[in-house]
Amino acid sequence: MKSRGNYIAPATAPVSLTVPAGSAGQRLDRVLARLLPEHSRSRLAQWMRAGQVVLDGRPVMPRHKVWGGEVIELIARPEPAAGVYGAEDIPLEIVFEDDTLLVVNKPAGLVVHPGSGNWHGTMLNALLRHAPALSGVPRAGIVHRLDKDTSGLLVVAKTLAAQTHLVRQLQARSVTREYLAVAHGRIARGGRIEAPIGRHPVKRTRMAVVARGRPAVTHYEVLERFTDATLLRCRLETGRTHQIRVHLNSIGHPLVGDPAYGKRHSQIAFPRQALHAEKLALVHPRTRRERSWRADPPADLQELIEALRGEAEKPSTATSKASSKG
Repeated sequence: MKSRGNYIAPATAPVSLTVPAGSAGQRLDRVLARLLPEHSRSRLAQWMRAGQVVLDGRPVMPRHKVWGGEVIELIARPEPAAGVYGAEDIPLEIVFEDDTLLVVNKPAGLVVHPGSGNWHGTMLNALLRHAPALSGVPRAGIVHRLDKDTSGLLVVAKTLAAQTHLVRQLQARSVTREYLAVAHGRIARGGRIEAPIGRHPVKRTRMAVVARGRPAVTHYEVLERFTDATLLRCRLETGRTHQIRVHLNSIGHPLVGDPAYGKRHSQIAFPRQALHAEKLALVHPRTRRERSWRADPPADLQELIEALRGEAEKPSTATSKASSKG
């Protein structure tokens, strides 16, 4: 199947299976989900509705009941949406890569997925150039995102099976995602924020803590306190849009430099939200072994931390005056 862009979506050989005799009277989607656990039930149902699953030579719907002995043939074609974006020559910092996964250290300023106002120049476009076979995986293998101006680690699945495995890990909250964050104010101690997040009731481009939002949990640890800011390590249990930014703002300590949730008139100058995805840990979909990666914060965030540290080490005006009188 040829896609719009400068790559060709790979063809996938049909998979042939026989319905087990013990499956008599059961729905096909449930039987197929047991036979092919590497794919989600929703994805298998989508393929059935698209005519990509045939039972004894004829297409069938997910609810179709089987009786044992039938032959199932599955052709897992790339989704149409995977072929609408072009490959672009955009540099990527690859931290890890094998035949199953890609781990990228995303720079601040790079949009992850094309969308309104950003149809080109995204990480997805760069991924399609780096690994053209990703055109055959929904969303080019992207299973979670970072905001445009958040830097750090992001994992990409190179196969359908790996993508399903990673999504299930995210749903089970077994993926470790830790961030470095610089927040306004001096935070006394670490803690846990559990507050539902949903679309802001008035400012629809923003998120907020709202009663009917989706459950969200953020853990934070104080690493260092400055004069009027705090360096934190935040760990996500859930992965809601803008989660750390919204949660810290909700407790009165928004991120330094955050254009949406930060302070309008701040004495601390920084051109973006001070947030970096520092650590990523997960179970490798193929080897089933835990892997972890860490990325140092980029130069701009390191310079901010050093500047705040230097400011905090200066003697206060009152102390200077007292010293001069002595």
